Formats: sequence, structure tokens, C-alpha cells
Amino acid sequence: MGKYDEKIQKLLQQMTLEEKAGLLSGSDFWHTKDVERLGIKKMMVTDGPHGLRKQAGDADHLGLNKSVPATCFPTAAATACSFDTELLTEMGQALGEECQQEDVAVLLGPGANIKRNPLCGRNFEYFSEDPYLTGEMASALIKGIQSQDVGTSMKHFACNNQETKRLVIDAEVDERALREIYLTGFEKAVKQAKPKTLMCSYNQINGEPASQNKRLLSDILRDEWGFEGTVMTDWGAIVDRVKGLEAGIDLEMPYVGSENDKAIISAVKEGIISEEQVNISAGRILELLLGWQEKQKKDDNYDKAVHHELARKAAANSCVLLKNDENILPLKKDTKLALIGEFAKRPRYQGAGSSRINPNQLDNLFDVLLSRGAHFTYADGYDLNRDEADEEKIKKAVAAAKDANVAVLCIGLPDSYESEGFDRKHMHLPQSHIKLVEEVAKVNPNIVVLLSGGSVVEMPWVTDAKAVLMLYLAGEAGALAAADLLFGDVCPSGRLAESFPMKLEDRSSYENFPGDEKTVEYRESIYVGYRWYDKAGLDVRFPFGHGLSYTEFEYRDLKTDIQSDGTVTARVTVRNVGKVRGAEVVQFYVGEKNPQIPRPVRELKGFCKADLAPCEEKEVSVILDKRAFAYYDVDKKNWAVPAGRYHIQAGSSSRDIRLESVIELEGDMNANSSMAAGIPKVYINPEAPFNIGHDDFEKLCVRKLPPPVRMPGERYTMNSTFAEIAQTQAGRAFMEQITSQIKSMGEGNDDDGMETMLQNMLQEMPVRSLAMFGQEQLSQDVIQKVLAAANEELIIEL
Repeated sequence: MGKYDEKIQKLLQQMTLEEKAGLLSGSDFWHTKDVERLGIKKMMVTDGPHGLRKQAGDADHLGLNKSVPATCFPTAAATACSFDTELLTEMGQALGEECQQEDVAVLLGPGANIKRNPLCGRNFEYFSEDPYLTGEMASALIKGIQSQDVGTSMKHFACNNQETKRLVIDAEVDERALREIYLTGFEKAVKQAKPKTLMCSYNQINGEPASQNKRLLSDILRDEWGFEGTVMTDWGAIVDRVKGLEAGIDLEMPYVGSENDKAIISAVKEGIISEEQVNISAGRILELLLGWQEKQKKDDNYDKAVHHELARKAAANSCVLLKNDENILPLKKDTKLALIGEFAKRPRYQGAGSSRINPNQLDNLFDVLLSRGAHFTYADGYDLNRDEADEEKIKKAVAAAKDANVAVLCIGLPDSYESEGFDRKHMHLPQSHIKLVEEVAKVNPNIVVLLSGGSVVEMPWVTDAKAVLMLYLAGEAGALAAADLLFGDVCPSGRLAESFPMKLEDRSSYENFPGDEKTVEYRESIYVGYRWYDKAGLDVRFPFGHGLSYTEFEYRDLKTDIQSDGTVTARVTVRNVGKVRGAEVVQFYVGEKNPQIPRPVRELKGFCKADLAPCEEKEVSVILDKRAFAYYDVDKKNWAVPAGRYHIQAGSSSRDIRLESVIELEGDMNANSSMAAGIPKVYINPEAPFNIGHDDFEKLCVRKLPPPVRMPGERYTMNSTFAEIAQTQAGRAFMEQITSQIKSMGEGNDDDGMETMLQNMLQEMPVRSLAMFGQEQLSQDVIQKVLAAANEELIIEL
């Protein structure tokens, strides 16, 4: 029984069908509806996930219009590298405090999607390529936010692993990969942190839109995992409101006109759905509303300075020291420096799109070094608005570097290279940044690179640098953190939450990203990230879990104990054998020794972060439950642990295994027998390049896959994109009418990536999404007339 069950039942009895149906959609862009006569107040939801983006004026979900000032913490791509759940919980608490001050009931985050491919434009907003780490970090952040009586909305459920055609693409995924890779992070967070809400994605999963995917939203999420919260849509994700309600969508956001409310009412009256189904969803929303009304803290002001310091701490503990030849770092306080790169004055500290924060305060490295009294000269090095090298700027940078002991180069990915709304085309840095490194290296061998960006980059230039510090997108206090790390005030402790391949072509999904016209086939199956590189024996630039320190750590005495309940306790002693205090991330990996079906060599199943003074040692431990050794048995529709031998490894990265223990598990003697025969050989011992044919993938999926392209004569529907209907005269005319309206939303915005995002969005937006922008003015009736005209042209052409 829930706390508000009795009150909810009384309210539902007093509400009309129209009021209950109305409660299942928003009142505007960011608010739910109220029922004034019954004292039911509306609540506000708004974007996160690494800061509060509350829009006080014109509303949009694209980051176009300004929001109230808030603390901009490092993005998930950065904080995942901390491997520090306590830090994420502390950060979540701060986010919750800011939500309380701004009367925000639900913060829309965190994002728990897997980094299937480094080109995904929104990777900066996601934690990792690894589902275990994703689940742990998401859980910690959710617990922190919700400790302040503010709800979260974990997103985007599920298989939203690209921006290209994200509103309509059909992600075709085999069942093992779905369960083991793409759902596990969500599952862990649902069970461990109990998020108040969960947000469905736009895309289709195996032919069914996420917003009406009953198997995901009800059978798995609620019946298997026990989720008790509210399921809401991403903004404009509804395809069919009645089918969505039947599948498990409680709340449609934003308000797109009265048509969908009316559709629910008509469906009840016609017996298509029961009023009880409406009551169930309305009851879930009422529980959310009543909880917020009771727990809302009036006049609850947070300390901006304290939160800024927390942002600094989060960044410092998340940055990853990738390379440090000759121990060039930390720098001595009196080192004569050349500070080079526009990022030193105009930092790239967050991503573009719906997560864009208006920071309370923004530090830059130039000013930070001035305030510290550092000895340095500055040069731009490149033009942030140009890919091509600026020879004059490079000339000045070279002159500055020639006269310095150490050249600190601030380079990385500009806004125009990665954003919500579009995917990257390659993994390169801008040519101007690459040329800068090459030219400076000719006059000064002591190069320290501060690398900013939301995702992996190719690094053929890395041999020219003695040190590389990966900042990711480090938030508003990232420059302070960078200075702390440069001069040794903080010892680096970040570890990569994703692998850095040598080149893009090494990725297992290289041939199948971002897919075809209508579908993207996840042909690599379970071989994502380090699971692929380790299985194929591929060299990587930097492995998953990698990160250097200013001290060294020694591992000893790995002990494993099998408990009576089938769990395994793994313990290891780690000692700081260096001269400065530092934190080591001890990573525990599990793998089956002689698997009969395709399995990764090793999988992360636990980690501990130990902060140690010089000569201090500590025993750290993890409990490995049965699931840590299991794979998903597609035939039995359940998790299975084969009987046999397993290695448990303790390491400093997926490629730096320090200790190993082998254990024997009783398990299931018949676990592999039913599946092995049906698996195509190409998956058993995969080799690079990983070129999986359509037929082999179809066999793995055990079902007929849909055509990847639009078929001749296929009718236009509400799910057709503008690019598709623009092939007709009626579609082109309609697109011209609304293009200026949507583009005007971005006027005055200085975000370099915004124009690219809008251009891509317009091309790939399904016509059903128009109601989100025009609401009543662009009703489904208007859109259906345009589609009818487009289809009539199609018939004439045929």
C-alpha cells in the first residue's frame, strides 16, 4: 500500500473521466495539469541531468531559450570517470536543492543509454559503454536527487543510441544484447534507486515505437523489475495516444492540444480501453503530485558558492590523466608556461541541446592562472569558428611555446562538432587543433594537452605530447579543477568509462552506424566497447578503466569466497607505494573460462575507489551476485549461470589486470545446450573487421527483420519525416510554411551547434511532432490533410 492510496482512490472517485484523461497530459511545455476544484495542483518538470534548466520565459526542449542561472556540473561522460558513487550522490543532492528552490518537482535525468558508438552526438550526456557502470552511476545520482524530495526521470528507455533519425529510427536488437547491454543499466537503477519517473525514447525497438512498446513498458519494466513510478514520454514521442496508454505510458509531455485527451475519452466510451486503465495511470500521476505538494520546500535557498566548489571537486575527481611521460605533471608553481588555445578563455564545458545550462558562474583557465600568479604567456592558437588552421595564430603560438618551459595546449571538440540532434561524422579533432599540436611540437617537446569534448577522439598526434589530461565537459568550475590537477593540488583519480580506439574503423558497430533509411541493425550484438576489443584482441589507444595518477598502487592477496546463497565475495588489498596521497579505482572483472556460447572475455561487475596516503593500504571488497556470472538465455527467457570455471580479476583497467582467481561454480549443467546450436559461427570467435551479414544477424535475432529502406509506393504516415514528404509538392509547400517558425526559435542564440541541430531536426522530424510546436494551430487534422495530399501525389506517380 502506498502512502497516498486512500486519498488517491477518493480523488479518482470524485474526478470525471474528462478530468482523469486530462491529467494524463501536460498543461504546457513543462507543467502537468491541475484540478483546481479538488485541490490538485500542477507541478513543474524540467531538464537536467547535470544542472537545472528551468526556462522562465519562452519554453522549448532544445536549449534554444535562456534558462534561470544554475550550477553547471560536469556532464555524465565526465562524472562516470570518477567511478565514485558517493560523489554522484552528493552532486545529486545539490541538484535536488536547486530544484527545490526553483519549485521543480522532477528533474529530467539521468540519461542511461549505452555508448554504442563514439559518433553519437549526445554521448556527453551518457555515462558509459558498460551497463554495470552506467547502472551504478545512475543509481547514485538518482538517490542523491530524490533524497531532496525531488523526482527524477531516467531516460531514454530504450536503445536510443544515436541522434540520426532518433525520432523515427527502428533499432533492431537481438534479445541477448537487449537484455545484457541496453537494458541492464536501467534495470539496476530501477531496482536500486527507484526513480519516481522513467522517460521513454522516441525511436522504435524491434519494430514497435518505444511509446507504445508494452513488452518494455509493462512486461519488463513493471512486471519483471517492479517499477512503481510514472512512465512519461520524451517530448512529442507519442505516436498513438490510446496504444501508448495501453502499453504503459502514463503521462504525455508536453501539451500538444486536446486531441489526445479526447482520444482517450472516446476509447473508454467505445470500450477500446477500460476506465480502470485510465484510473491506474491517473493514480500514478496523483501519487507524484501529492508527494510533491507535501514535500515541496518553500523558500529553500541553496548556497551557490558551495555548489560551485562541489562542481570543482566533481570535475577534479573525474578528469582522466591519459598520459604522463617523464612525470611532466604535476607542474612546479614557478614553471614558465605558454598557455595556448581559445578554450583557455572560452572553455567548452557543457554540451548543446536540452541539457544546456545557464551557469551561475563560469571559470576559464586564463583567469584562473592569472589569479594564481602563474608565469605564462597566452596565444589563441586557432579560431574556434574555423576548422582550417589560422597560420598567423599558429605562428604566434609557436613563438610563445618556443620561449616557455612547458606548453599547455587547450584543444578539443567545439560545439559544432557534437550536440543533441545530430551525430558526429568522424572522430577527428578540428584540423586547426591538430596542426597546432604538430607545429608547437617542433619547437617545444614539453607539451601538456588539456583535451575537452564529450566523447572519444582519434589521437594520432598523441606522440607529440608528453601529457594528456582528458577533461571531457567539466562544467562551470572545470578550469579551477584543471589548474588543481596541473599543479598537483589534486592527484588525478579519474578512469575512462569508455575505450579510446586507435581509429573509428576498429569499432564493432562501424559498418552499422547510424544505419539505413528506416532501421539500424545492432549486428555486433553483445560486443560493445571493451567487450569487443578484448574479444577480437584489438589494440586500443587507451582501454576502458585506464587512468594514471601522480602516485603508484600495488595490489596483493586477491581472495574469493563462495557463499551459501551462491554469491561470491572478492577481496583485494591495495597499497599506495608512491610519495603523494591518491585514490585508486580497483576494478573487478568476471569471465567464464571455457564458454560454450559467445561471451565476453571479461565484464566489469564491481569496483571500489580507495583514497590512500603514502604507504597506506586497505582491503577493498565487492559482493558478486549470481547475475554477475550470468548471461541471458533467450530460449528459457531467463538469466542462466552455466556450471564451470570462472576467473575473477582485479585490475586498474580492462587491460591492466593485476591479480586473478579462478573459482568453480555449480550453476546450471544444461544452461548452454539449447542456445548454442542456433548461433551463427561468426559470433563465436569474432575477428576484426567485424563484418556481420544481414542473414547472420537475422538468424541471431530468430525473426524476420523489416526492410531497411522505404519501399516503393509505401504510404506517408504521421511517422514519416519531413525529408520523406518533401519529395512531394504538398510536402515541400508545407515544410516551407513551418521551417521559418521553428528556425525563429533559435534567433539570438550564440550556440555554435544550434544551427546544425535545427537543420538536422527539421529534416528528420516526423510530421506527428509538429503539434508540439504549433499545438492547436497544427492539429492532427491539419497534418492528416497534408499527408492525404502527399499520398494522392504518390498514387498519381505510380
